[in-house]
This record gives sequence, structure tokens and C-alpha cells, in this order.
Amino acid sequence: MTNTDTCDVEGTVKQIIQLAEANCEIARVTVPHMNAAKALKPIRDLLTHNKIDIPLVADIHFLPKVAMLSLEHVEKVRINPGNFADNKKFKINEYTDAQYSEELERINETFSPFILKAKELGRSIRIGTNHGSLSDRIMNRYGDTPLGMCESALEFIRIAESHNFHEIILSMKASNPKVMIEAYRMVVSRMNEENMNYPLHLGVTEAGDGEDARIKSAVGIGSLLLDGLGDTIRVSLTEDPVKEIPVAISIAKIISDLATKSSHKPIEQENIPCELNYTPRSTNELSINSQLAIGNENPPRVLLPIPLSTNIEEAITLVQRIQVKYTDSPLEGVLLNLENIEDFQKAKALVEALKNNISFFAFNFSSKFTAEEITKLDLPDAPLILNPSIELSPTEIEAISNFTAKTSNYLSIDLSFTSFECIENLLSSPTAKEHWLFTLSTNLSDFHSVGSYRHVVELLDQHKIQQPLWIRNTHANNLAKHNDFSFTLLDNSILSGALLTEGFGNIISIETVEDTEQALILAYNILQGSRTRVYKTEFVACPSCGRTLFDLESTTAKIKAKTDHLKGVTIAIMGCIVNGPGEMADADFGYVGGAPNKINLYKGKECVRFNIPENEAVNTLIELIKENGQWIEA
Repeated sequence: MTNTDTCDVEGTVKQIIQLAEANCEIARVTVPHMNAAKALKPIRDLLTHNKIDIPLVADIHFLPKVAMLSLEHVEKVRINPGNFADNKKFKINEYTDAQYSEELERINETFSPFILKAKELGRSIRIGTNHGSLSDRIMNRYGDTPLGMCESALEFIRIAESHNFHEIILSMKASNPKVMIEAYRMVVSRMNEENMNYPLHLGVTEAGDGEDARIKSAVGIGSLLLDGLGDTIRVSLTEDPVKEIPVAISIAKIISDLATKSSHKPIEQENIPCELNYTPRSTNELSINSQLAIGNENPPRVLLPIPLSTNIEEAITLVQRIQVKYTDSPLEGVLLNLENIEDFQKAKALVEALKNNISFFAFNFSSKFTAEEITKLDLPDAPLILNPSIELSPTEIEAISNFTAKTSNYLSIDLSFTSFECIENLLSSPTAKEHWLFTLSTNLSDFHSVGSYRHVVELLDQHKIQQPLWIRNTHANNLAKHNDFSFTLLDNSILSGALLTEGFGNIISIETVEDTEQALILAYNILQGSRTRVYKTEFVACPSCGRTLFDLESTTAKIKAKTDHLKGVTIAIMGCIVNGPGEMADADFGYVGGAPNKINLYKGKECVRFNIPENEAVNTLIELIKENGQWIEA
């Protein structure tokens, strides 16, 4: 989407050409008023003159007349059912059924002429629902929920279908990937019930900038694409719009690569959960020590690979430096890959040196270690998870299980190597089960990696085994094989985020990133992006468009620089009023463009400071946070 003033024809065309050259396939421009709608024809003419043949989408809020004119010059018009012919004044009105029907009839009268004109001209319509801009009528009946998002869109589809108009695509965007995923799955379920079959435009709106925005987009968009849902995608970044395109292409490529690999198979469409359970999967608790436990109601734990290829002193120094540097994203567990007995001796020495500082260690034994050899090892005196990377027989599982139970350690059963049937004979042993957790270091042959983990959870639930699950992001588990970090970031985010948003996963390890510190931060950012473990300030920032009333990119950077240490605080930075207060549903504080060079500040959804000069607004925001007792010094 462009972020130029649409009335600036040359500037807008220049940006559209840049997007097209970056392999953008559809360009959207904001049309906030009649003058912007009138600019669409010269924009189209200039693009044609430059031999740029790209479909244009006009983005409309509030103004049906502007939408009507826009139809004459673009291939598609996006309307927001929350404000196209409806009210959003954040009022709680009690609607009787009769009043609700009257409102629907009023919407019908406003929307029908628009549909008839689109039908006459052969145009497409995107019914773009936003979590942040549901109408007061929908909010009253359904609340600020995915169900409300779905019904808001379906009401408009029913009107369109009454005129035999079907050139429709839907979007169900939210800044929270969990809400977005649930809304899309739910609207597909609802459409199936009503014999509707419309394509979907996917996006996590107000994702922000940098690594966090890319992770949230990968979690939301990637999770749905893996389910076979989604026909167009848009990555929303508070950056130059051209930077959105490579990220979107990479996400699409990661998913499309699966179609060429016979070893991957997405789960069947009918098995996709249409509603998400925000409550994590119920598991037993592994009490590691008095300070840390895994499973149950505890947050997912981060397990960081430490290379044993360097000398032991360098490994110890690396861990100690990370512990001092990253206090808000603590190194809770260390993963040690053991190729031979020499590695075991190194690992043992490392554990002895660090056991007073690290909560637990995981020993990943290569296939060179037999089950019998593992049970004869002289283990260090520290909480351990033993993970044999070998195929285990029931007898071997029982032997290692008894060994770990005797030493008060835990056995990780890697179902990449051991069939689930092998452990069924041992399920009657409660002592053994209490010391188990499950993982996959590579995908099962019939599924892609996310499907493999889902299949494991299904098997565990069928057998009433409530043991924790360890999500391993390994090279063998990668959804797509690429060495570039931008791909790796997205790849890990899709695999882990898809599972975490469904409530699966008690341990996460990033094993595909060579830089140890980078792997630690990526793990925590994925947990934050999937809303499963908050360790820093959460920012909701819109991507900017022609409606934006201040420089979003530089302002977001200023606010982040001064507030990114406020753990658990959510700050929304919104260019204008269109989605601002609504998308701040989850935010503690909001910074919203109210007029040119003027900022309104919000506490929740309530505007508490009006028309603050832009050069004073960031400091005033900090004062507001302090007044509400949520400020701490960096």
C-alpha cells in the first residue's frame, strides 16, 4: 500500500512503479476524500503512460460517495463494513431486534447502489473487516470479538448476494495474530455454513517495524497459508512500503515450497480448528528446581544451543556474557549436541561450571550413542533432559526412562525416530510418564513440520498423556531450505508461531541460527509475537498511508527508544483516527494523529490529551505513563 498523499499524482505513481519493480502484484492507495478519488484517473493514466499494468485498489473509509467515484478508475475498492455505512463512536447502545433490523435496512439502502455500480462496471470489492473498527451496532451484539468481525463482513456479503454480485474478497485483519488467525478460520467456517466460497486477503495490521513486525506477520499469515487459507497477502510495515514486498514474497515462497516436496503434507482442511483456544494445552508440570518449572501454567521456556566446538572456557564465557546482557530475556536452559563421548565430557564440564546459574540442560545424543551407553553415563549433578536421536524400542525407552527417573532427570522422546506405538506398552507406568516430554527434530513423513507437531498432540490427547511439548526449530524441521537470516527468521516464526498460537509448546529452541545471542532474542521475539510470553514493551504501529498526519517511521523510532524497556506495557502508534482507537483495544496507551502536527493521547480507548504539538507529544506520552504508575526507569 502506498503511503503518499494520493493527490500527489506524480509521487504516488513513482511509488507504485517502485512497488511494481519489487514484484508487488496489486497496489492499494488510500482515498480519504473526493479530491483523492478524482486523482485516481490521472494516476491510472500516468501508470499506463509508463507501461505499468498493475491492478489498483482504492481504500475507502466513511464516505460511500467517494467509493462510488473510485469504482470508475480502479479494479477493486476496499470498503470497511465498520464505517462504510455504520457508526463507530465507541458508544454502548442497546439495540432491540427491531432496531437492529432497521439498522441493517439502512445499510442495505446505502450499500446496494455501490454494489450495483460495481456490478455494472465489472469491479471487485474487498470487504475489509478490522478488529479495531467494528461498528457500535456490531460491538453491542457480538462484542470486540472474531465473531463480531465475521458477522460484520457476512452482513455485507448477504446484501451483495441479494443483487447476485459475487466479485468479493474478504479480509479479517487484527494487530494481534491470535485474533487475526481465529477470525479468518471462523469466517471460513461461517461461509461453509452459508454455502459461501469467497477468497481471502491475509494480513496482520498495525504490525509495526523491524524484526517484531516480520515475526507477527509470519505467525499470522504463515499459519493460515499452511492451512490452505489465503489468496492474496499484505505485510504491513511501519517502513518504506517497498520493504513490505520481499517479506511477503518470502512468506509465500516458504509455504509454496512445501507443495513441491512429497515428504510434506498439509493437514486436511476439515481438521483445521475454526476457533482458537487461547488457553495453552493442559500439561503436567516438570519441576526443574525451586525457581523454574516446565508445562502446566508456566510460560514456554527458552532452550539455547551452545556450541561445544569451541573450548570449554569460551563456551562458559559466552553463557555468562549472555546472562549479564539479557536479563529481561533470560537464558533458562542450555542445549548441548553430543556427537561422541568427548562431547559428553565437555558438556559435563560445562554443566558443572554453570549449574548454579542455568536452570536446566538438555543433552541431545546423536545416533552414535546407544540406549545402553546412555544409561551407563556418569551424568552431572544438575537438572537434565536426555534426548536420544535414535530409534528406541519399548525396552530401551523403559530402560532410559527408569534411568532418568532414578537420577531425577527427564526423558525427551523424539517421535521423529520412535513410533508412537512403541511407547503404548509403557503407558501404564505413571512414574515413567511423569518424566517424559515429547519433541520432533524433523517432520514426520506424511506431514509438514507444523502438521507433524499437530499430529503428535493429537496422539498424546488420544492417549490422555499430558506431558509437555518441546518445539525444536532445526534445519531438518525447516519448512523451506534457505540460509539467509531473513528467511530463517520467517521460517522459525511460522513453525513455532503456528503452534504457539494454538496453545502447543512448553519449550522452544532455535537451532538454525549460528549467532547464539541472535538465536536467544529470536526465540523470545517469537514468543512475544505469538502473544504467549511477554518480555518487553509491545508496540502496535500502523504502516502509514496517505491519511497519516505525522512521520510514522521516525516517530515510532523515537517512542521505541524511550519506552522499549517497559515490560508488559502496550503502546499503539497510529497515524490517524480511522483505526486508531479501535486497534488500541489491547493497548495501554495510544499516540494518534488528530490533526496536522497535532497528537491526541489515549489511555486505553479514552482520549485524555487533545491537540498536543507534535514536538511535545513523545514527552507528554511519557508523563501520561508515569501518571498511571506504569513507568520504570530504563
